Amino acid sequence: MNHVSTHLLQSERWGQLKNQFGWTPVRVAHGDSAAQLLFKRLPLGLSVAYVPKGPALDWNNTVQAQALLARIHTEAKRRRAVFLKIEPDMPATDPLRPALAQFFADSGFRPADTIQPQTSVVINISPPEDEILAQMKQKTRYNIRLAAKKGVTIRPGTVVDIAAFYRLSQLTAQRDGFGIHSQAYYRLAFELFAPNHCALLLAEFAGEPLAALMVFAHGADAYYFYGASSNEQRQLMPTYLLQWEAMRWAKARGCTRYDLWGIPNADDSALEAEFASRSDGLWGVYRFKRGFGGDIVRSVGAFDYVYNSLLYRLYQRRRGR
Repeated sequence: MNHVSTHLLQSERWGQLKNQFGWTPVRVAHGDSAAQLLFKRLPLGLSVAYVPKGPALDWNNTVQAQALLARIHTEAKRRRAVFLKIEPDMPATDPLRPALAQFFADSGFRPADTIQPQTSVVINISPPEDEILAQMKQKTRYNIRLAAKKGVTIRPGTVVDIAAFYRLSQLTAQRDGFGIHSQAYYRLAFELFAPNHCALLLAEFAGEPLAALMVFAHGADAYYFYGASSNEQRQLMPTYLLQWEAMRWAKARGCTRYDLWGIPNADDSALEAEFASRSDGLWGVYRFKRGFGGDIVRSVGAFDYVYNSLLYRLYQRRRGR
């Protein structure tokens, strides 16, 4: 399941990471198809089953898809799952979307909310660097150059720098209302994936860290999962230079796509009409990310299969609160 055609969240390393923080990874396969399930324990020996950005299969092959789904159901029932959530790694524009939706409907699934962001900005980083820069908004290019001109420097971090990254993450969470992971989570993610599949990059000025991010590489794709910034010296635009250096890191490792991972789940017209006036949720993030160019990509969403209707409703109600 570490084949380049799979998503990072279907990789064995990702399962090892989640295993230390409340999830149990289980891998199933049938022929050329495979899936990594994550099980979250609930009280009374129950669980929730989740397939993030998977499974890896040819959706044209209905027989194989049904066989793999049967194995997924077997594992879910064995662990007394209340429901199974599957989030396929497929853009909404994929020609196979109607067939996929029909397959899930015929198999007893219902459309559901996603856990991962459903909409993102994905940048083509295969062209030369000057062409990537040319596709960005003029203001973003200006901010990248301004940061470098004003003396902001970018350096790769080591595991020792996870503490500084976490301090910046706490500041960001307080300022912007974002949830964050524990310091131990970021440390293990770095230890599992670095140096070939993850980089911790820090933007510094006069020796002080102003911003940091963790970028991951998997096959042709790179993902900007975690980022943080200080409340100080924001006029130096360190996050812009930091993001550009992350793209360069990904490009040097053979990645051709850079996923900025998460913007508001709104249609294109609403995104462009409202980004300047809204700051709630991911709108402030989108205002920053849209400057780097790229394409808005929406996934097909998520599908739930319910094993226990009463407990599913109770779970959804509690999650809604």
